[in-house]
Amino acid sequence: MYIDLFAGCGGLSLGLHKAGWTGLFAVEKNKDAFSTLQQNLIVNRRHFQWPGWLPQTNLDINELLKNYEEELIELRGQVQLLVGGPPCQGFSMAGKRTGNDIRNRLYNSYIKFVEIVEPEMLFFENVHGFTVGFKRKYKGKPTKGEPYSQKLIKRLRKLGYDVAHEVIMMSDYGVPQKRKRFILFATKRGKAKIFFDRLSQRKDEFLLDKNITLPVSVSEAIGDLERRHGQVQSVDSPRFMNGLYGEVLSEYQSLMRAEINVNAVPDSHRFAKPKQETIDLFERLMNVSDEAIRITPKMGLVEGLKKRGVTPLKRNCVCPTITSIPDDFIHYSEPRILTVRESARIQSFPDDYVFLGKYTTGGDRRKYDVPRYTQVANAVPPLFAELVGLVLQEMVNDE
Repeated sequence: MYIDLFAGCGGLSLGLHKAGWTGLFAVEKNKDAFSTLQQNLIVNRRHFQWPGWLPQTNLDINELLKNYEEELIELRGQVQLLVGGPPCQGFSMAGKRTGNDIRNRLYNSYIKFVEIVEPEMLFFENVHGFTVGFKRKYKGKPTKGEPYSQKLIKRLRKLGYDVAHEVIMMSDYGVPQKRKRFILFATKRGKAKIFFDRLSQRKDEFLLDKNITLPVSVSEAIGDLERRHGQVQSVDSPRFMNGLYGEVLSEYQSLMRAEINVNAVPDSHRFAKPKQETIDLFERLMNVSDEAIRITPKMGLVEGLKKRGVTPLKRNCVCPTITSIPDDFIHYSEPRILTVRESARIQSFPDDYVFLGKYTTGGDRRKYDVPRYTQVANAVPPLFAELVGLVLQEMVNDE
């Protein structure tokens, strides 16, 4: 039995579900992200044994700690595993990285939850920037503060946990994405490093069972979703067109479509409607290099580029880290941005996992909204999470 904190749209829980785990409940503050998790994991898969005392709705972790502390204390000795990590945006090297970002304080809420519930094991995931200290001044001189990763390790050891951690590249585990993540495992049983040893040992067998050969390129991930395969009016956005499936072209695509009816229309595969000048700009960007490089205005390679950086993907490359901003990437063969479904594929979400809420947002709303593109970008890749779940189940069975 496990609990998922900062659960987002449910990528980590989906992987654990596929590995045979049962969830007790999930905590997610945002309404849209929770609605996606609810539809897929509560309604469609009946994955959680949700307790009667907890409302089945989006909930802030601090509200949970304040209003249900007695009920959480009652869970001591019943929770084998706690998974999840605080929102990554405040730590991300791709963002502004301000030390006073309010989201960074959720680290303390995470620790308090651990203190109250006392789970046997912890699986924690965050961006690589979690291991990098924030810039600050000490006695008038610029320096770097202690990384949050070290603060977390010290706090967990004081609570009696043995802790091990690594920075892992998701593309090494079958995810078609160069996504580097800080992974921490902690246990009250000792020998936490065993988790990472087994994760490495089980990888080849896991990928063989999935018929995945490394590396998985972007075209192997999304080649059956190209616009040339046809389109129909979008069901949830009548003013837009939704792409159709083409022929399965890779084992990875076959895996992602395993639960999809042959006549199904891909969920959330809505094409954007850019102006002609934007399409022309995309075409120029696509011809700059044979490699998937990030192109910036300062490079002076393309006239009319105002965005601070954009990466035209290449057919045989492994995709860089998916972000919440749709126009960070250009499709490898069509002058357009990726759809939500294509981004989800690159994150290893299977096609029967549907996404709810609005597609995107902008301006100051980015601080609060979690539309479909952001839900996908913030998630733990379910394929990696499934292997994590299998390894953790083995460790439980050994006991």
